[in-house]
Amino acid sequence: MPRRNWTREELIVAFNLYCRIPFGRIHIGNPLIVEVAKAMGRTPSALSWKLANFARLDPALQKRNIAGAAHGAKADAEVWNEFNNNWEKLSFESERLLEDRVGRSTAAIEEVRDFPKGESREATLRVRVNQTFFRAAVLAAYSFRCCITGLSIPSLLTASHIVPWSVDVKNRTNPRNGLCLNAIHDRAFDCGLLTVTPDLKVKLSPRVMKNRADVAARELLARFEGSSVFRPRRFAPNVDFLRYHNTRIFLTS
Repeated sequence: MPRRNWTREELIVAFNLYCRIPFGRIHIGNPLIVEVAKAMGRTPSALSWKLANFARLDPALQKRNIAGAAHGAKADAEVWNEFNNNWEKLSFESERLLEDRVGRSTAAIEEVRDFPKGESREATLRVRVNQTFFRAAVLAAYSFRCCITGLSIPSLLTASHIVPWSVDVKNRTNPRNGLCLNAIHDRAFDCGLLTVTPDLKVKLSPRVMKNRADVAARELLARFEGSSVFRPRRFAPNVDFLRYHNTRIFLTS
């Protein structure tokens, strides 16, 4: 059988899977890989190998000496760069292509099926779909555990934006603009009561440290002052994004 080249659309779907499947679960027996491979007319082995090619391009894995496939096609790098240059557009496109391939909608897409057609519907659809992609990618990068506490109950975890959604449109769905936090620490991070420094240390606002007499504040927040966050398996937080949060959102007094 002649070799069939990977199309751009297939590679975009494969990169979507690379983002949403935790690194240790990328293998030929993963049900999602099996399902998508069948829809593509490819083998699970071929699809999982393609995901390994993307791992080869991931700087977070390179720094930790976690190698992907030794050789990857030029087209893989082109799709990698296309995503990294326009996460907002490619996240949405990849989710829609995945829907087309697998034949089922994400929950985000289903939520707006009955909305009236028009610009409002399309804008709402894009936001919901991209939020779904961002959550999936960030939680997978951190292997579904809070990077501060280690909590691993998915329903209590949030993909927290480092630079707020409303501030940086280009990086709204960039996984490097996210941290996996539990609901309490997400809220504290969002309102500036804690931050994560560029060297990935937890820093608490003086407003928290003044409340050490509050047992809950001490146990839930203050005890993590200066501790290191768990590093993600991929998509390490961007240092510039962390600096933005440190200087623009974190409450220093």
